[in-house]
Amino acid sequence: EVEKMMVILGLLTSFLSFLYVIAPSIRKFFAGGVCRTDVQLPGKIVVITGANTGIGKETARELARRGARVYIACRDVLKGESAASEIRADTKNSQVLVRKLDLSDTKSIRAFAEGFLAEEKQLHILINNAGVMMCPYSKTADGFETHLGVNHLGHFLLTHLLLERLKESAPARVVNLSSVVHIAGKIRFHDLQGEKRYSRGFAYCHSKLANVLFTRQLAKKLQGTGVTTYSVHPGIVRSELVRHSFLMCLLWRLFSPFLKSAREGAQTSLHCALAEGLEPLSGKYFSDCKRAWVSPRARNNKTAERLWAVSCELLGIQWK
Repeated sequence: EVEKMMVILGLLTSFLSFLYVIAPSIRKFFAGGVCRTDVQLPGKIVVITGANTGIGKETARELARRGARVYIACRDVLKGESAASEIRADTKNSQVLVRKLDLSDTKSIRAFAEGFLAEEKQLHILINNAGVMMCPYSKTADGFETHLGVNHLGHFLLTHLLLERLKESAPARVVNLSSVVHIAGKIRFHDLQGEKRYSRGFAYCHSKLANVLFTRQLAKKLQGTGVTTYSVHPGIVRSELVRHSFLMCLLWRLFSPFLKSAREGAQTSLHCALAEGLEPLSGKYFSDCKRAWVSPRARNNKTAERLWAVSCELLGIQWK
């Protein structure tokens, strides 16, 4: 038995060693699409949630490099200032600003929106990038299950509060970060907050499906306004998003040579924010800088309409 185990371990070690040797080739294959537009953004105003780290930070860096005035909207202002300082030094763009935004608290969302609207008369790009993943069961300050509250309802409210400014600045865009795992998601209206049955993995999937459905319905509401919207799968990226799961952290560390970098993960967000001619595809889902397939649940108009109505009710807002 010991000899068998030694043989198995030897084979496994050899296999992993082989994978790591060819890792650069595998990574190059899975790196995905690249945003190739050369659009510049002088005078344009951008808000990116969760841009103090990971994909959001690299998205902010590139938009700042193109001359935009970029607002990093994040919960941890100190980390945000550190990221902004790095981006300002790298891009020579001094117009990278940090503002407090905690998506788990509607009071913070409203305070951010109020402050931003007082500061800026225009908003051209809103990127709803922030999110949580695989949290133990918990609730936001307003009593929402955390994945639903942060990933969906928080961005739903933020977009609602900033929408008139986007319309006034048209053409403008809203980019919502979702995930390919929306395929495993389901909007369980009978247990939307996960109080009857909760799985941290599926809770994340449900929230990512909500992002796609929100984008789909938002596009309908925005027809004729000059504001368009897109949902995005960034790819499987080396990031801090898995910090709530020890197993996922272990797997991410083990397979990190094969995962996208944050810069690679930002490419589809950048494509949907910048690429010319995307207006007819408002409401669609993108991966690797091109339109991608979505699950049948993500194409269900009745579910999208009902989720919209329930979201408005939970947040106590009216959205025409």
